[in-house]
Amino acid sequence: MKFGVALPYGSARSTARLCQATEEAGWDGCFMGDAIWCEDPMIALAAAAMVTQRIRLGTMVIPMPLRRPWKVASESVALDRLSDGRLILGLGAGAVWMGWQGFPDEVTDTRVRAEMLDESIDILTLLYQRKPFDYAGQHFHLKLTLLDEMHYPPRPVQQPRIPLWVVGIWPIQKSMQRVLKCDGVLLEKRNPAGQGAGVTPADVREVQSFVQAQRMLTSPFDIVIQGQSAQLAPAQREDVLLEWKAAGATWWIENLMGLTELEAAARLQSGSPQLPG
Repeated sequence: MKFGVALPYGSARSTARLCQATEEAGWDGCFMGDAIWCEDPMIALAAAAMVTQRIRLGTMVIPMPLRRPWKVASESVALDRLSDGRLILGLGAGAVWMGWQGFPDEVTDTRVRAEMLDESIDILTLLYQRKPFDYAGQHFHLKLTLLDEMHYPPRPVQQPRIPLWVVGIWPIQKSMQRVLKCDGVLLEKRNPAGQGAGVTPADVREVQSFVQAQRMLTSPFDIVIQGQSAQLAPAQREDVLLEWKAAGATWWIENLMGLTELEAAARLQSGSPQLPG
């Protein structure tokens, strides 16, 4: 199991500083949130790519209904090449409660946003291949067969595509079918009443079995769990993380989003978790 951090929203400069500190403290990855109006995470991660060499850099998550998929493809290819193949692209349908009321032209309907996310995953996958194709969706249309290939941007370093992680809500079938098209799941859960519920290691085992049985892609697949473990005693923290690992989680993301830069830096300096074996 790898260990990453979800950094607080902040400036590109602070992101670069925190990512550098994350790498120096032995963590495996740094992840940035995105919102309808914030300092752009792709620019912040580009700054981080210039001061790190090893750690994974990623988004958690880009709200794709707010973005043209070809623009995200261009930005992510640039960042993947700049980082020598260290980018992970986390995608979602967007959290409408995070300020969307200030932008009334944006799509807020849940079904439509899900459709736009599905089409974006398809388009990103095709664009990364740097081959001509046409695409006729309900929301996006491309006719790349009309363009000379010499005008296409280069392919990303990572092939067949930059790894795509997507928010997956267990056990909702439409959400989990979307997960099967991607390279990892940012796992969430709903109870039978449709309310948010805490993900458990038992859920991870069920998701792992579902993915192994249903996924047609042969590329590696990540099950990503987010949480806060810093407040736990060392032995308790180790027990908790070992339970997630045994269940099949491949990433633990320590959530630092509510912290100031100084608080996050102090948390990072305590070092990445170290598990036996």
